[in-house]
Amino acid sequence: QVQLVESGGGLVQTGDSLRLSCAASGRTFSSAAMGWFRQAPGKEREFVAAIRGSGGNTNYADSVKDRFTVARDSAINGVYLQMNGLKPEDTAVYFCAARAMSRFTAPRAYTLPSDYDYWGQGTQVTVSS
Repeated sequence: QVQLVESGGGLVQTGDSLRLSCAASGRTFSSAAMGWFRQAPGKEREFVAAIRGSGGNTNYADSVKDRFTVARDSAINGVYLQMNGLKPEDTAVYFCAARAMSRFTAPRAYTLPSDYDYWGQGTQVTVSS
């Protein structure tokens, strides 16, 4: 049974940094497409960042580009999301997602929730102004 567990969320001030981690179990995701999404109250879940392939191709939403970094963490069979220069508009529940290895992985960005098969429970990030 695949399980994704996020950690690292919290309450920070504008300009601070946080590092979210996503630990996976039940399967190896060393080259799978994995992504981060977020959902603020009253809003739809939106794409934040993704990584795919053993080479670690990454993609970012325009709103977080140059501030956030996604990378694999082999120690936890998962990924982390380094968030710098946090803004109040970054406040949301952040979810980790993984695409099943059995699905064909094309050389393109996976930015839709439907691109992923497994989800974590989410971790709250709150940025105060």
